[in-house]
Amino acid sequence: MTVIHRGRRKVARVACLAIVLILAGCGGRDGDGAASPAVAGVACEQLAGMAVPASTIGLPTSGATVTAAKTVAASGAGAAQLPEYCAVTGQIAPVDPSAPAIKFEVALPAQWNRKVVMFGGGGFDGSIPDVTGNVPNGPVDKLTPLGRGYATFASDSGHQANALGSQDGRFGLNDEALANFGGDALKKTHDAALAIIKARYASTPGKAYFAGGSTGGREALAAIQRWPSDWDGAIAWYPAWDDAAALLGGHRMSRALAQPGAYLSVGKRASLYDAAMEACDALDGVADGLISNQQQCNAQFDPATAVLNGAPLRCANGADTGDNCLSDAQIGALETINTPTNFRFSLASGETQYPGYNVWGADLGISTRTSPVEPVVTFLALGSSQPAQTMPATAPYISVLTDQWLKYSVARDANFDSLSLDPEQPGVWADRISALSSQLDTRTDISAFKARGGKLLLVHGLVDVLVSTRATEQYYQRLQAQMGVDQVNTFVRYYEIPGMGHASSSVFNATWDSLTALEQWAEAGVAPVGQVTTDTAGVPGRTRPLCDYPEWPQYKGGDVNSAASFQCVEPAH
Repeated sequence: MTVIHRGRRKVARVACLAIVLILAGCGGRDGDGAASPAVAGVACEQLAGMAVPASTIGLPTSGATVTAAKTVAASGAGAAQLPEYCAVTGQIAPVDPSAPAIKFEVALPAQWNRKVVMFGGGGFDGSIPDVTGNVPNGPVDKLTPLGRGYATFASDSGHQANALGSQDGRFGLNDEALANFGGDALKKTHDAALAIIKARYASTPGKAYFAGGSTGGREALAAIQRWPSDWDGAIAWYPAWDDAAALLGGHRMSRALAQPGAYLSVGKRASLYDAAMEACDALDGVADGLISNQQQCNAQFDPATAVLNGAPLRCANGADTGDNCLSDAQIGALETINTPTNFRFSLASGETQYPGYNVWGADLGISTRTSPVEPVVTFLALGSSQPAQTMPATAPYISVLTDQWLKYSVARDANFDSLSLDPEQPGVWADRISALSSQLDTRTDISAFKARGGKLLLVHGLVDVLVSTRATEQYYQRLQAQMGVDQVNTFVRYYEIPGMGHASSSVFNATWDSLTALEQWAEAGVAPVGQVTTDTAGVPGRTRPLCDYPEWPQYKGGDVNSAASFQCVEPAH
């Protein structure tokens, strides 16, 4: 083949793609969700090299390019079954040539249901979520979105992480990368992916959903708040929606654990957990290994006066005398974790505090447990090393995260001593933190999303010590204050799950078919009722009802491992 012929083929392919984009249009969605073969658009491999002009993307970029496109054969069986699909990779070029590109992936099934799901990331992002995978804490016995015929996509949020993975904060040195992580990458990725989807199918989606947890949960809430016309529904698990406030609250925790003698050994974490279970497990009517009435537990449990197997949990005279008790230094750190971080300076986002964490009954990383998910629990909780000025990679997840944020986003100095900064009164760094809060803290006005018929599912484990469950409660309560309880009930559900920590748990590893619940609500008008969550690790197959917040599951008799044995009740006042 001559160079001229190759050039003509490339020109013809680009012209074809351009015609498809024009015919498909650049906005809006259509379709009824019925599966359809990709026959109207271009072949998968023809997408390679496709250019998405900057004018197609709703925020400033230098355009996007498809770097590769290949057909992947159908595979798997049962819930792991995937259809034949087109695997697309691409990148969105920045305006600032010194900023990193946004790298993204799109999965385009051969039989498309005319719907899309965008996946959110985690931590500081820096890698592309698996677009063939499930929604956060999705059911193990149901197909993934791609398996159901969805076109799926996700990005690294605009930077590529180093060995620290989702804790790598180096991107904070660049303003455009910061803005992308703050939320701009969501719109840029959505618009680039939609252009590719239109080119492939010569059609626009009928429904578009966002699913994410932690930072991905914040991204879900930011997406529906900032670009409500792009989304019909969202699933937000354990969302770090007020991210700057959460980082400050987490830094206060980190500083407390860094104090001499304050860091808890694995044995002490187990003693604290056992004492809380001894005091609070039966508050829901049955000793089942789960604290369901967390509000009452928070009100009555005090590590300074608690007992464990008949002996005081506090070590004699407050000294550290072994793993069976807690010293005064350790009790002081735990009380810091349990209480709010109050900002004695103004944040541009308007946030004034970050609530404490439900630490009583939380698995802080009891690595002696044999559950296969416990290493993840330990990594996301207190880790295996005490926070220090030179932050160990094995320190608590939040300690590494806040150390990186303060070094690179706030001080922009890799040698900055992060533990010297007081998160409640940061002195010379107050203005910088305030400015960052305007990007990271998500506003709670989602009235435009509601007005277009959007539906939101919020879920949080009750004993999350990385992103506070109490913060999600505040988000939901703000919605109710703004719109009224009845109006919020028309488009939002919020559930809290006993025994569940951040993302995973060896106590109650919650799963739920949230995507089906969202589909039924957004597409058929059937609101979620009688939803059930299933444990896959603590007692595999055990179920509990998902109670509409602020209700919690109270035992009423019967099989302790069955959701049918519990009723959702209002908290006592």
